[in-house]
Formats: sequence, structure tokens, C-alpha cells
Amino acid sequence: MDESTHTATNETLARLPSGTQIKTTIHTYTGSENGPTVYIQAAQHGREVNGAEVLRRLHDQIIDVDLAGRVIAVPVADPITFDHVSYITPEQLDPVNPNMNRVWPGKENGSVHERMAARLWKHARQADVIIDLHTGSPNMLPHVVALDGHADSIELGRVFGTGLLLTEQAHTAASEEWHRRSFGGKLRVAAVEEGIPSITPELAYSKQIIEDAVEIGLTGILNVLRHLDILDEPPVDTGPQTLARNHLGRIVASESGLFRSTPDITVGSSVENGTFLGTLYDPTTYEPLQTVRADRNGLLYVLTQEATIIMGETLANIAEPYDSQD
Repeated sequence: MDESTHTATNETLARLPSGTQIKTTIHTYTGSENGPTVYIQAAQHGREVNGAEVLRRLHDQIIDVDLAGRVIAVPVADPITFDHVSYITPEQLDPVNPNMNRVWPGKENGSVHERMAARLWKHARQADVIIDLHTGSPNMLPHVVALDGHADSIELGRVFGTGLLLTEQAHTAASEEWHRRSFGGKLRVAAVEEGIPSITPELAYSKQIIEDAVEIGLTGILNVLRHLDILDEPPVDTGPQTLARNHLGRIVASESGLFRSTPDITVGSSVENGTFLGTLYDPTTYEPLQTVRADRNGLLYVLTQEATIIMGETLANIAEPYDSQD
């Protein structure tokens, strides 16, 4: 009887001015039986390391297991940002598109990030399902994002199983901010436009490997593989899930200063419009600059604990559960 196989290949994504090649490793796990293909990548933003650790743990879980189908895994999608422990690429290396997750499906002859995305897209577009692993800040409730109205992606998010599943409105239904921030170039958007269900798990934390975040990511991916019958076992129950809208339901700082969040509320709490979340103040004069309150009823899934704030930065995000909407 045939067995599943694993290959790890180096692929050149682009090159630097010196001729140095930007390379990454692509792992392919091919089952002995036919089945769907899943493409998973991590560290598209290089400081978001928990996704890379999730894929290492996944490797240990499936390397000796007989699969039905294929898993393509890229633990470091953006080696430049990974080496810089950064969210975006330094301007000197891609002044046109510093954020790789704004250029999908990429361009073969475009900027550095467009070329990198195009190389990876050749693998991603083969898939029946795409998972783009991300991790936010320590101040974020782990959740999954899927495109609003795309039933297959939303179902994939339910299977992944975080406690919060956020639907994101896109294109004509999206806000001005969505367009201004070029969210149409995200991998999950490009995937759905190609007809491929796609989700973005946000596992929380950056720059450090956190066991709880890794476990959420590993369990979620294994549940997807079980759901697709790539693994011959049933998905595990991850508990209740809230379906909510408003990926961009954020409260921003109107001034620069120090922010002290209220200790009475933590992420995951239900809040009402007007709930006090904290105070932004001038550290030199002690003058209050902004009293931060919830701007809607919903679920608080981000409340920053970073004290030094630049005007325009996000202080809080609030999602609106579907059962509270008309």
C-alpha cells in the first residue's frame, strides 16, 4: 500500500539589489489517496511568529500519518519582514508595496512584494481551501476573519473553531476605510475572487511564541483537515462561537499621548455604547486628551495595553454579533 510523502523545497521569491535571493521553504504533504488540497501560510507579517510555530507542530502531527489529499504549508511567507521582526518591509526594499498582504495575487514583473506574492500564488491557487495564519497584538481576542456573504469561507471559519468569527464586508459593500487601506489586495480576498474558500485566523500576540495561541491555531487547522476528510478522524469540539460583523469597527486615538485602559474590562467582554474604556492624556501636563468610550454595542475584541500612543492608532475594536443586528 502506498504511503503519504513529504517534500520540502526551497523557492526563490524575488531578489535584492545585490543579487541576494529571497528564498523560502515550501512543505508539501501528499496523501496516498485522492482528496482536496489545503494551502496554509504563516509569517506574511514577519513579527507574527506564532503561525510559523503552528506549522512546525502541524508537521510533527501529520508527517507520519496517511493522508487523503494534499497539504501545502509555507511557514515563512515573507522572509524579509521575518528577518526584520517587522510588520512591513523597510521602504528601501519595497517602497511601492511595503505590506505584502495588500498585493495579492501579485505580479510576475511587479515590485518585490508583488513578485513574492505571485510566486506563492502559483501554489495557493492549486488549493481547494486557503488558510492565512496571522497573529495580532497581546491585546487581541483570538478570532477568524472570513468574507461576508461567502458561505463556504464562513463555514471554514466555523470549523476552525475560535470563539469569535468575524465577517468582513468587501468591495462595494465595504467602508471607505477598507478601500483606503487597500484591503482588496489581501490573500483571503484574492482567494475568494478565484473561487477558493479562505480564512484569516488572528491568533493574537507577536514576537513571542505563546502556547495558548499556538494550540488554538494547531487545533483549528487539524479540525479543517478532519472536516475535509484529509485526516480520518472527526473534528474536536472547540466550544461556542460568536458570529459577528465589523472587522473595521475600531476606535482610534484623536491625539498622541499616554493611554490608560480601564482595568475593569478585558477583551472578550460585551460592552454597550458609551462604556468607558480608558483615558488618553498628556504625560507632561496630565491633561486628559480623549475619554475613550465604546461607540456601539458589541463584543470588545481589542483593547490596547500599549501606553505610548500616536494619533490615529487603534485603541479598541468592537464587533457586532449578528444576533444583535436587525
